[in-house]
Amino acid sequence: MNGHNFTLAGTACTALPSGALYLPEDATLCVSDLHLGKSDRIARRSGVMLPPYEVRATLEKLQADIDRSKPKTVICLGDSFDDLQAADSLHDDMRLMLTGLQAGRKWIWIEGNHDPGPVDLGGSHLAELSIGTLTFRHIATMQPNEVSGHYHPKHRVAGRSRPAFVYDTQRLILPAYGAYTGGLASDTPVLLDLFGPMAVAVMTGNKAIAVPLTQTPQRPRFSGRSY
Repeated sequence: MNGHNFTLAGTACTALPSGALYLPEDATLCVSDLHLGKSDRIARRSGVMLPPYEVRATLEKLQADIDRSKPKTVICLGDSFDDLQAADSLHDDMRLMLTGLQAGRKWIWIEGNHDPGPVDLGGSHLAELSIGTLTFRHIATMQPNEVSGHYHPKHRVAGRSRPAFVYDTQRLILPAYGAYTGGLASDTPVLLDLFGPMAVAVMTGNKAIAVPLTQTPQRPRFSGRSY
């Protein structure tokens, strides 16, 4: 899968080039921040019309990851929809595609700050979930052994910036998976403050590439700011 293999709290993990996380021991695939319906939300709130292809592009990428990894469980780690109205406004063909992705496997929606309530699209809805040694939630809380999203980290090497996983011995933050999502630089203080000196960034793309996360000499405290 051209992924980067590592362990977190004794749990084997693979960071996939797409931005998805795979747990081979539990046959679990985890994605974060799909932000489905972002073009719909922007049009509704600002009148700016964007090409309405982001839902299909994101679900097709997820379909490819599911076909390759054949997970028993899929976790969507919050902000799966750009808001709850966007979830209700999905076109019928996209609803049908999502139903096909869910078929034959356990599907869990973790609540995010953009989608804080349940959606009528199948699956289970939880604030957080524990699997083995790991706890999955949308926003990092500084508790150990947590997997989260929310910040859309991106890492830059040699002038090229890509969505990236960031992890150390205590936690992992996933990149945004959605087609229309932006990103937060990995050296932003709010991100650096979450990680220790041995943190690693895993850049996505054709291959998952792990590089050290640059640290600053003095870092402000974790602010808990919402993105």
